[in-house]
Amino acid sequence: MLLSIALAATGTLASRRPAAAPSREAASLPQGPRSVRLPSPDNPLVAIRLLFQVGSADDPAGKEGLAALTAAMLGAAGTKRRSWSEVLDALYPMAADIQTYGDKDTFVFEGTVHRDNLAVFTDLLAEQILTPRFANEDFTRHRQDALDFVSKTLRGNDDEDLGKQALAALMFKSHPYGHPTAGTVAGLKAITLADVRRFYADMFSQDRLIVGVAGGYPDGFPETLLARFSALPAKGKPQRKLPPPPARAGEVLIVEKEARANAVSLGHPLDITRADDDFYPLYLAGSYLGEHRTFNGLLMVELRQKRGLNYGDYAYVESFIQDGGTTFPLTNITRRRQHFEIWLRPVPPQTTSFAIRGALFELDRLVREGIPAAGLQATREFLLHYLDLWAQDPSRRLGYAIDALVYGKDIVAELKARLPTMTKVQVDRAIRKHLDPKRLTVAIVSDDAKALRAELASGKPTPMSYDTKDTLAEVLERDKAIARFPLPVSASRIKIVSAGVMFEK
Repeated sequence: MLLSIALAATGTLASRRPAAAPSREAASLPQGPRSVRLPSPDNPLVAIRLLFQVGSADDPAGKEGLAALTAAMLGAAGTKRRSWSEVLDALYPMAADIQTYGDKDTFVFEGTVHRDNLAVFTDLLAEQILTPRFANEDFTRHRQDALDFVSKTLRGNDDEDLGKQALAALMFKSHPYGHPTAGTVAGLKAITLADVRRFYADMFSQDRLIVGVAGGYPDGFPETLLARFSALPAKGKPQRKLPPPPARAGEVLIVEKEARANAVSLGHPLDITRADDDFYPLYLAGSYLGEHRTFNGLLMVELRQKRGLNYGDYAYVESFIQDGGTTFPLTNITRRRQHFEIWLRPVPPQTTSFAIRGALFELDRLVREGIPAAGLQATREFLLHYLDLWAQDPSRRLGYAIDALVYGKDIVAELKARLPTMTKVQVDRAIRKHLDPKRLTVAIVSDDAKALRAELASGKPTPMSYDTKDTLAEVLERDKAIARFPLPVSASRIKIVSAGVMFEK
């Protein structure tokens, strides 16, 4: 069933009408908050989402991390009426919590509660957003948490995310998307509580807000909830315009740190989002290459299943942040600019160059030859079934409905409508128009950066050897072509950086 979206700028339910596709730069935001409502009268649960079109792209220069720190001070800190411990005490009997997460262009405050507790939960949520305490102890706690994440967790304990963030820093250098959402060490140290108060007053406004409600809520509840947020300023500071991402094709960043295996990320910016028709055949192509943590993707089959190189090889045509322990993305990570990327996770040092060549070999073949007819059909059938899992609970359905409002297109509905008649010509055209192996940048986390740089820069073949003797002859034959596949890099464009200084400023 298609999701229905109702827009309300003044608290009254507007007629159902298609949302206009947004400008790629989102030059202006609507007047007043908008709302998304998905009633399900028989459902005893109610999901609420407050999405603010505020993100780390709004961080002032030198104060990187301000948006995320402000959001944390709203979602997980005290209010004027209650301390943070009192907020937690009030939530506990309801078996509910308020989750906060965000990205470059959005921050979300969401929770699901039994409808018997809806009034109390809503009061707590509204208090968090409308009457934050901005206490020194909450500020100190959250800023230290952010510093610890950037300087310890990201640099030291999460090589996969480090590789992903390093790629973003390379692809979007000197761009509002170029620093981690959590911020930089120098930026976080420079932020004061007064900065947080000012950012909240400037950015958390009605015109940047979408209020979403789903489930068994009572009549009139969405209007009442929407009216509560009329206490916010009607209009905030204009959304920052995004410059084009820099051209950095062929650059390699090796982040050196102690690591038993190498985390590899490859990617380049895209100039389309879900608002564009080309996105949907391109999405099928990305899924064919490697849907997240599934075994139907070409890269997973070729690199893991046939060659045992690592545990995961995936491709994405938009920013992907995993939703907890699921295989699905978080909803409401709506970006005005997207990118294509491939993850190879994790790869033994002795086969890293071969694995990179293997991914490039398959991507190049896909661009030159197009998607095989059998691959198109298999991916089509997979997605038509897999889509039903994306929005399997009220909160995720609400998330996708809000995304549809932002982009002007509902990805689930669009794929269901387009996939049955999508042709090889359409997919191949989107691939050749938007994917280019020669535009890729590469980020690698490695503990022997100098040796890896020398190997990549030499351009010499990197043959593969196996511990077992039963590797298929056809795999061994293709390995010869992969081993000598040209790497689009040069020694002058390979940079080594110690993990200890990544995201310093």
